[in-house]
Amino acid sequence: MGTYGYDAAYFAKHGIGTVELVNGRSKVMVIPAWQGRVQTSTTDGDAGTSFGWTNYRFIDSGEVSPQFNPFGGEERFWIGPEGGPFSWYFKKGDEQVYANWKVPYYIDTDAYDVIEQTPSKVVLVKEFDAVNASDCHFRIGVRRTVSLVAERELRELLGIDIPGDLKCLAYKTENTLVNRGDNPWTKETGLPSVWLLGSFNPTPTTTVFIPCNKDFEGRKINDEYFGKVPPDRLVYDDGMFYFKIDGEYRSKIGLPAGSAKDICGSYDSAQGVLNILKYTVPEGDVDYVNGQWGPQENPFGGDVINSYNDGPTETGTVMGPFYEIETSSPGAALAPGESLTHVQYTIHIQGNPGLLSPIAEKVFGVSLDKVAGIFAK
Repeated sequence: MGTYGYDAAYFAKHGIGTVELVNGRSKVMVIPAWQGRVQTSTTDGDAGTSFGWTNYRFIDSGEVSPQFNPFGGEERFWIGPEGGPFSWYFKKGDEQVYANWKVPYYIDTDAYDVIEQTPSKVVLVKEFDAVNASDCHFRIGVRRTVSLVAERELRELLGIDIPGDLKCLAYKTENTLVNRGDNPWTKETGLPSVWLLGSFNPTPTTTVFIPCNKDFEGRKINDEYFGKVPPDRLVYDDGMFYFKIDGEYRSKIGLPAGSAKDICGSYDSAQGVLNILKYTVPEGDVDYVNGQWGPQENPFGGDVINSYNDGPTETGTVMGPFYEIETSSPGAALAPGESLTHVQYTIHIQGNPGLLSPIAEKVFGVSLDKVAGIFAK
């Protein structure tokens, strides 16, 4: 357990079909039946670390939940917003509490159709009807492409060469929403957005670090999703937020438009793994949907990027543990036939910290010694 080969054998044993993208020892596992999510990946073949979190306990149960099927996966496709007047997860008039929350079938139990497949790319599509909490109806088309990133593209993306002594895997997903209906999508009816959630395995030595725009004059971070995050778990220093990831304290943070940049990192100092997420953030004035549950003053004042650390709920139960990094597109204000695409790169680099740190210094402007020591004081 913990290796890519274990997970590949596990899904085969359970009869869950996978599509595997392979380049040398780099592998990415995609599951069409689960909305084309990237379930896991590795830099080092079957014996290498499996980066995605898998909910073996739930899968082994054979249960099909009418509310939510938490299979895990290091990048799954959802649609925002989660809460508020235009939520896809609550019915009109229902109080927005967990008992009434339900993940729609089209991002939970529906399989997506594979229309193209090569050793390095898979393209999946789906079309469905959706109704939000304001009882507005949408016909939505989705096109999701998962592809391996070539060395040259990665060099251009990060502005740095990855030393050959390090193990590295990079893939990107292109996630497109299309208005297949007859009416425009407007702020009056609510706007869908692409919402990508990546679930990974937490450790006591893992830290998420998210740069922000230091000059942004508004609120730089929302750290009150499940109660305010205490200072021994969230630190701000010189334009960087550091978030403790150990799977032992349920907490979540988010950076809004204006504060968020287009990149985020996480680092496990014990295993020598640097993860980088880079994603599209359009310039200019754009509306990000607000995912907070319940009444909202501003349904379009949402976050660009979020991170979640799992831990015990009020009842003491724990779903994982896991941690998440989530990114969102702006709300899709589309006329019939128009589309919006959100692109995200996921990069795993594994090896000697002395070789990893210069990458972090170049890409983020911070040493990994600082990242690893921020909560060790």
